[in-house]
Amino acid sequence: MVCFMRLVKFLLAVLLFPLVVNAKVLTGIECLRDMDFAPLKGKRVGLITNPTGIDSNLKSTIDILNEAEGVELVALFSPEHGIRGDYSAGKKVLDEVDPVTGVKVYSLHGANLSPTSQMLKGIDVLVYDIQDIGSRSYTYISTMGRSMAACAKAGIEFMVLDRPNPLGGIKVEGPLVEKDCESFVSQYPVPYIYGLTPGEFAKLLCGEKLLGEGNIPKLTVIEMKGWQRDMLFKDTGLPWVLPSPNIPASETAFYYPATGIAGELNGCSIGVGYTLPFKFFAAPGIDGIKLSKALNDLNLSGVRFRPVAFRPYFSRFAGTGLSGVEVYITDPVSAELTLIQFYILQEVYRLYPQLNLIENEPKSRQRMLDKVTGNSRVRINFMKRHKVEDILPIWNKDSERFNRVKSKYHIY
Repeated sequence: MVCFMRLVKFLLAVLLFPLVVNAKVLTGIECLRDMDFAPLKGKRVGLITNPTGIDSNLKSTIDILNEAEGVELVALFSPEHGIRGDYSAGKKVLDEVDPVTGVKVYSLHGANLSPTSQMLKGIDVLVYDIQDIGSRSYTYISTMGRSMAACAKAGIEFMVLDRPNPLGGIKVEGPLVEKDCESFVSQYPVPYIYGLTPGEFAKLLCGEKLLGEGNIPKLTVIEMKGWQRDMLFKDTGLPWVLPSPNIPASETAFYYPATGIAGELNGCSIGVGYTLPFKFFAAPGIDGIKLSKALNDLNLSGVRFRPVAFRPYFSRFAGTGLSGVEVYITDPVSAELTLIQFYILQEVYRLYPQLNLIENEPKSRQRMLDKVTGNSRVRINFMKRHKVEDILPIWNKDSERFNRVKSKYHIY
């Protein structure tokens, strides 16, 4: 009987293995390789990427294109954190030479945020391959859009090697960016969570003429195979490479929009500098037990809270004992991710009005909060009574309209 069951398990494994392989998502670089790189053959190629530009065996897109027969990789372009991921958050990236390939690396996160005409000289097509996290304030989509505009002016083709949105392709949250809040963390008038892949986002930028008058490049998107809109990253079967130092796991992409806006406030810690970035909310003078109870009593969909005490190792409040809550997103589909931090701020103010976390910030930090949020009226309305209900009309006002717009650019 034991031998028979082993035989059954073996046969099932053999039969089901092809199904598992076929269900795996193939990213743009893998689909391009399956085309034998035909769209790049005979062309001089520039590449915008970082450590997330890999195939499913963790081989870098830099090395794949450098070794591809008939493809001439002539330049690399580095976003925030560096082409090989060796720059910390906010640090200026320098022009350099890639130590592996010997190809010149131009910084797009330093003196220049866009490729200059001199950088693009001698390039036929500029390729973009970066794993994003689906939140507007993450700077890679700004790098992509600015590079697309530069290519349009230079008459150069722009190609996106598509990758999954780890939040899926359905969820949309937050208001469109108002004109007075545009910045590198809110470059385009889209919601905070926009529900598009990089390739779809590039199509939207062109189709909605968001790159500036006349700045529409020849755009090619190398589509994925197997990705569906309701897929979270864990469903893809792909390996996760951290796109920046504080996004160590694909699940962190859900916590970034849940606490990242509040992280602009100097008076609190969201876990950056500790072991679980974006998963905490703590500040001096908070009782985590009381705060977690208050938050759990709200019965917010898809999220729970537990009390936590910790000392950040570095960054804000380094070495200082803090108490607060750890956020547990139990259902990322039903949770209103971006509002979690505002509910936390609401309850913190109710329990500890003396902290005045927003009011005590200098005007420069309040302005940065507005830029990340994309709408200054969110902060202004919230500060009146510190109630989430006062910002809901602003927060949700653009969702239905944006869903109609974005659907025109769905590939999957």
